[in-house]
Parts: sequence; C-alpha cells; structure tokens
Amino acid sequence: MHTIEETVEIAVPVRTAYDQWTQLKSFPRFMSAVKRVDQVRPTVTRWVIGCGPVRRAFTAEIVEQRPDSCVAWQSLDRRTSHRGEVSFRSTAPDRTTVTVRMEVGPHGAAALLMGASREVTRRVVRSELGHFKEFIEGLGEAGGAWRGTIRNGHVQPAEPEPPRSRVARWPTG
Repeated sequence: MHTIEETVEIAVPVRTAYDQWTQLKSFPRFMSAVKRVDQVRPTVTRWVIGCGPVRRAFTAEIVEQRPDSCVAWQSLDRRTSHRGEVSFRSTAPDRTTVTVRMEVGPHGAAALLMGASREVTRRVVRSELGHFKEFIEGLGEAGGAWRGTIRNGHVQPAEPEPPRSRVARWPTG
C-alpha cells in the first residue's frame, strides 16, 4: 500500500465544509472521477468511479465519523483495497483546512481507473479536493448535512435530551 495525503484550505466555516462532505450523493456534481454514490446502509456506500469510458464500482464502509472533525472509510472489496480519512480543522471562523489521507493498495480505487501510479493518484486527489473547494465556496452553505456519529462501523445513538421539568414554572416568593 502507498499513502497519499493532500490538504486544501477552504473559505467556509468548518461546519459548512463538513456538512457538505457528508452529502455523498452530491459528489458527482463536482468530482470528475465520481460517477455515482449510493447509500446501501447507514455506514455502507456503493461507488462508481471512472475516467473516460472506463468505469469501476466498489463498496466502502464508513468506520469512523465525528461531526466537524473526520470521516474515515475502508473498502470492502478485495479487488479495490484502499482506506482513508478526511479531516476538518477550523483555522478561522470562516476558514477550514480539509485533509484527505488515503492508503491505496496495488488495486485501489484510483488505480482502478488506469493502473495509476502514486503520483497520478496524488494528482487526482489534489484535483478533486480543488473541485470540492470551488463547489462549496461557490454555494457558501451546505446543501444538506448528516450530523451523526459512527464508531467502529456502527452508528451511535444521538445524545438524549435532558428530561424536562414537569413543573410548569418555578414557584416564586
């Protein structure tokens, strides 16, 4: 496996960048290599990627997700071995650093396209991150959001709301 890491600074708040990233179905709107993303289960997605007439599909599991912090995944297909993490870090109230780190095996997702070398894969990741930056800065706000938490591939229950008082109002006097 080889590791690829690319970072981009985006002129939107961390919540906006993170929220848009959780909208996987929108990826084909701004990522040229992503042709389709389907949500199979809450933590499992099916991707179709391609370059020109070449198309490949793979299934990935989201193994870790923390709002405004990170999304980590791993492929479930042996033929397309890769895993990665996208992290979000606020650098100012209206600026966010997004870092993509991927470990790609000899037949990983990007290599599916054309037997891509490490440098070609790095350029594809850099380009697609640039497309995300242009897309979200152009919108200025996220087109949706999923604010849940995933740990070890399992969706965590939302924090329960504290119980409300049964007293209509506190007595005075």
